[in-house]
Amino acid sequence: MTKITKGSCNCGGVSWEAKGEMRPITACHCGQCRKQSGLYYAATAADDGNLAIKGDTLKWYHATPEAKRGFCGDCGSALFWKHDNDNFTSILAGSIDGPSGLEIGKHIFVADKPDWYEITDGKPQS
Repeated sequence: MTKITKGSCNCGGVSWEAKGEMRPITACHCGQCRKQSGLYYAATAADDGNLAIKGDTLKWYHATPEAKRGFCGDCGSALFWKHDNDNFTSILAGSIDGPSGLEIGKHIFVADKPDWYEITDGKPQS
């Protein structure tokens, strides 16, 4: 039986469904992720062929020339991150509806993290 993970934005205007196993969560501490989320991005990922996104309120913001961030245009929930050259989409873990069985696998851009929190979970950092 294929695992199916579902999620949505805060208002329900955007929903998504991913088939199969999802990547362990990556915690990104870069400045862009902190500005958008208020802390750090905690994102899993699904292959594009296994991800279905529904809803007409989804908006994309090109954060860099080669990557974009997806969010709900009504409630503002951050939902996705997508590099133009990748065949997968990163999905914000906070948008998952219900238990996921996922955990943080690593932290990235740790040098950019602010001074007001510590990373103490023992996961790899780069």
